[in-house]
Order: sequence, then structure tokens, then C-alpha cells
Amino acid sequence: MTTPRISFEFFPPRDLEASFQLWEAVQMLAPLGPKFVSVTYGAGGTTRQLTHEAVSAIRSHYGLNVAAHLTCVDATREETLRIARAYAESGVQEIVALRGDAPQGAERFTPHPEGFASSVELIEALAETGLFTIRVGAYPESHPDAPDMAANVAWLKRKIEAGASSAITQFFFEAESFFRFRDACEKAGIDAPIIPGILPIVSWQGARRFAARCGANVPGWLEAAFEKAERDGRVDLLATAVITELCDDLLRGGVGDLHFYTLNRPQMTREICHALGIAPQVSLQNVA
Repeated sequence: MTTPRISFEFFPPRDLEASFQLWEAVQMLAPLGPKFVSVTYGAGGTTRQLTHEAVSAIRSHYGLNVAAHLTCVDATREETLRIARAYAESGVQEIVALRGDAPQGAERFTPHPEGFASSVELIEALAETGLFTIRVGAYPESHPDAPDMAANVAWLKRKIEAGASSAITQFFFEAESFFRFRDACEKAGIDAPIIPGILPIVSWQGARRFAARCGANVPGWLEAAFEKAERDGRVDLLATAVITELCDDLLRGGVGDLHFYTLNRPQMTREICHALGIAPQVSLQNVA
């Protein structure tokens, strides 16, 4: 089994304390040599400026390849492409292009009257610029808005055909979920890399809430295991073991890349990477 290529997702800080937390996370994980790191974009574009600042700071202070998230929510086409061009001018070469979540208080996504109606339209426009490598999202257990898994796979194929070069999946708790999705994508003619998204369980209750929101299945055996671990005071030990085993199963199934949703809480992500044989490559000092 070969050592996987890894990448990390961070989110932009909203206050001073969160800023320290982000920089601690970047400094702790950067030495592991990620292929890229991504920075999220809040629902409704609420962290638009913060995302840009975090992307620029991570690039300049740590020299990492940063993929900036970009969504269709609450912005005109021109505003969205202006943001993309600003990223390009600052040296960003990768975009994670997403439809985006509905703004707070809205039940579902509604396109801006002068904006992109879907992620496919956004991807097409970004591809026409020729400025970026474009990554997209994928749902191994189906997007909440998709009528069925076949439609989910078909939509991913449209995104790849529109100009995306790879996809990063939503998180899942069983390797078989990813393998079924990968097989369905291959059958549909999708040949772009599909990178599994991994959620270190730094909070079991938080992970369950995330799963309910994005349609990820929580298997009964995992529920039972955490109930017992909570009684025994071994939640962190269980969480690390479960996600490390998930990653190991994926690698044994032929996966070469893993993308970790760090939640800006890096300790468990680092422990899992170490367990997978990923050693620090360089020693970085924060010069921020």
C-alpha cells in the first residue's frame, strides 16, 4: 500500500480567536506536504472577503497550493467572475466551484436573477477564462436535492464535461459507499479523479448534524460504538481508530488521494495522517 497524496480543507476565521485557530491548524498540517489546501466560502457568500484574505495569507506565508472555493450564491455573474479574476491576479491557480448552500433563513438555493443558475454554468464560465484548474463537489450517497443516485452521477458527469478536472466527495463513514459511487461513475463514463472527502470526528454530535444536513448515512454500528465510547470515556480514541480504518480501507481499494475536512481543528487529522505513514516533510515557522 503506497502513501496517499493528501489535501486539507480550512475555513476562514470570523474573529481574532478563530484566526489564531486557523493559523495553528495550517502550521500543524503544512509540514505533512499537502498536494493542495482549500478554503471554504460561507453560505450566501458571507465569508467572501475573509476567504480571499485567508487564501492570500496561506499562499504567501506557507507557500501552499491553495484552491479557493467559489459559489453561485447571492452574486451576479460579473461579481463572481470578478472575484475569480482577483484570485488569479493573486496567484491562485485552483478553484473549487460549487453551487453553494442557500443563504441563512432560506429553505433551498435560488439563483440570483443575474447570477449563475447552477454549478455547471459557473464551471463553464471559469473554464472559458483558462485561468484555473477546476475542482468540484461530488456526493457518494447522493445530493439532498437529487431525485436518485443516477441523477446524482449524471450531474457530476455534466460538471466534468463543463471543464472540471477532478471532484472531491462529501464525507461518508463506510468505504463501501465510496466504492459503489466510484463504480457508478466509471460505468457512466466519468474518468476524472474522484477524491474521497474525510471528516475526522472531532465531535460526534457535530458529525451527526453535518451528516443529517448533507445526506450522509450514519450506520447503526457507528451510533452504537459511540454510545459505548461515551460511557467509557474513549470517544477520541474511537474516532481516531474509525477514521484511520476508513482511510486504510480506501487505500487498500485503490484510492491514491485523501481530502481531510479539518474544521480548523488539526490534531486528529495529524494523528490519522501519521497512522497512515505520512511523516512531516519540512519544518515550517509561521512568519505571519
